[in-house]
Amino acid sequence: MGKTDKGPKGGEVRRDAIEGAAREAAWKLDAAAAKRSKPYSYVRELVRMQFELIRLQDWVQRQGLRVVVLFEGRDAAGKGGVIKRVSESLNPRYCRIVALSAPTERERGQWYFQRYAAHLPTRGEIALFDRSWYNRAGVERVMGFCTDAEHAEFLRAAPLFEEMLIRSGIVLVKYWFSVSDDEQERRFQERARNPIKRWKLSPMDVKSRAHWVDYSRAKDEMFAATDTELSPWHVVDADNKKRARLNCIAHLLKQVPYEEIRPIRIKLTPRQKDDSYVRPAKDSQRWVEAVY
Repeated sequence: MGKTDKGPKGGEVRRDAIEGAAREAAWKLDAAAAKRSKPYSYVRELVRMQFELIRLQDWVQRQGLRVVVLFEGRDAAGKGGVIKRVSESLNPRYCRIVALSAPTERERGQWYFQRYAAHLPTRGEIALFDRSWYNRAGVERVMGFCTDAEHAEFLRAAPLFEEMLIRSGIVLVKYWFSVSDDEQERRFQERARNPIKRWKLSPMDVKSRAHWVDYSRAKDEMFAATDTELSPWHVVDADNKKRARLNCIAHLLKQVPYEEIRPIRIKLTPRQKDDSYVRPAKDSQRWVEAVY
């Protein structure tokens, strides 16, 4: 893979479908057989780490840990793709994706962190924030959705808020996905042409293109105030989506020390027998047409 990863012809949807099919085939391997390959194969490495994520989740549940992971960065930097690959092999009851829409009128009248605090995990849970309270330091700051005083107060309060979370026992990990001007432009153009991906290109994304430098300054200001020893930012080089996914997941696995918990082998009991039961006739029900 080079600097960017365009993959096979046919666009991102086709590439994702090919990757998904290969991944599902690899998932059939026993976890013990999913060893690191040299030279590495993207799909095999991804599957190997997804097995590790399952072990991590088992440990989080067993130990009653609370894990919060923030995914921030430029538009089209690939945050959603990483979140998808982290979560898709995990139990959604215990690994939740938090992607909040714009605040309601009621939420705008609350303490700023209040609506985010409502989505923090309980014991045994992992919460993946697809954007987070750092909206105030980014889009709200640049697009004028908050005052200078509100922005300044956020930069002062965010490290204190995060210190409270960490002191309460929450494992907090913060990622910033960095993408170059040229690569972001290529992804924007692809989204504009692709009807399946066009929903990702919001009106706000289009407006933000006129504020590239403003966003850079806002990000630098945010890092200066919130990149602390207790709660640091981890920057992911996201110009190559596949490498970014592998590097981010590999890093995440190192942030929560865990041990493998041997799963209990499930023994399936025989199905209930009832010789008197007769299934309804097919023509008595509305069946979906077998087009394929």
